Amino acid sequence: MTGGEVAGILVAVFWAILVSFLAVVLVRLAQTLRATTRLVAEVTEQAVPLLADASATVRSAQTQLDRVDAIASDVQEVTSNASALSSTVASTFGGPLVKVAAFGYGVRQALSRNRNDGPAERTRRTVIVGRTVPKARNGRKRKG
Repeated sequence: MTGGEVAGILVAVFWAILVSFLAVVLVRLAQTLRATTRLVAEVTEQAVPLLADASATVRSAQTQLDRVDAIASDVQEVTSNASALSSTVASTFGGPLVKVAAFGYGVRQALSRNRNDGPAERTRRTVIVGRTVPKARNGRKRKG
């Protein structure tokens, strides 16, 4: 064998090893692509019903929000009507009720004065920050 023939055999062996290595890589790549294709198909099969359920849920939520909005507007209208009614009742009956209460107070005071034989002695009181305090007695002297 000559040197050229040996070199040719070596090149052929290296070429065969390279082709075998590339064939193994291509087979593995094909398996990976098949597994990826199956995975994408399964994800698609599961995603489509999930998206349909999510869409139905969003539609249902929108319907409920529309109902709540209608209820809120009705409540607002009822509140404004109640406020107007309260204002009307207060303006209609407020003044006369105050007058009746004042008249009743005056009658009570007059009757209490008539019950006492002499002029009505009233204890004077001093109002301090919303509290009624009796006036100091004249008979007591303070030390200090």
